[in-house]
Amino acid sequence: MADEQAAAQQDVPQQQFSLQRIYCKDVSFESPATPEIFRKSYQPKVNIDLNTKSNAIDENGNFEVVLTITVTSKVEEETAFLVEVQQAGIFYIAGFETEQLRMVLGTAAPNILFPYAREAIDGLVVKGGFPALMLAPVNFDALYQQAVARAQADGQQGAAQSNGEAPAES
Repeated sequence: MADEQAAAQQDVPQQQFSLQRIYCKDVSFESPATPEIFRKSYQPKVNIDLNTKSNAIDENGNFEVVLTITVTSKVEEETAFLVEVQQAGIFYIAGFETEQLRMVLGTAAPNILFPYAREAIDGLVVKGGFPALMLAPVNFDALYQQAVARAQADGQQGAAQSNGEAPAES
């Protein structure tokens, strides 16, 4: 019996997740309204967009994950600054089923990359002459679950439409 359990455990691939490298893939800072923007009272409206993408870079289990954060700050409808950082990493991931792999790529990897992107954004904003911008922590697990739920809802709605049913109203 113990031999059967040991054999079964050996058949199951061991899950591995390790960081190979972190790097900045792209950085952009624009401040189109300077120097006039510095004469205005700085009460900004800040918009933050997050996006992640991943792809296998070889057949050995290495994946590139890119976290893109775009921050737009406006004062009186005029763009004070626009900063975009693409923080990337190479991760070795093995032994995960398809859905588990998607979850690791969409949650664990961005959680590792986020502090680096946040620091890069803050540094660029300060060097641009603006007050420090410390982005709040992001719950990538919750964002991933929302994306999965949205995709399922879109899939169900698409299936209903292809069956001739009217889409559900919200």
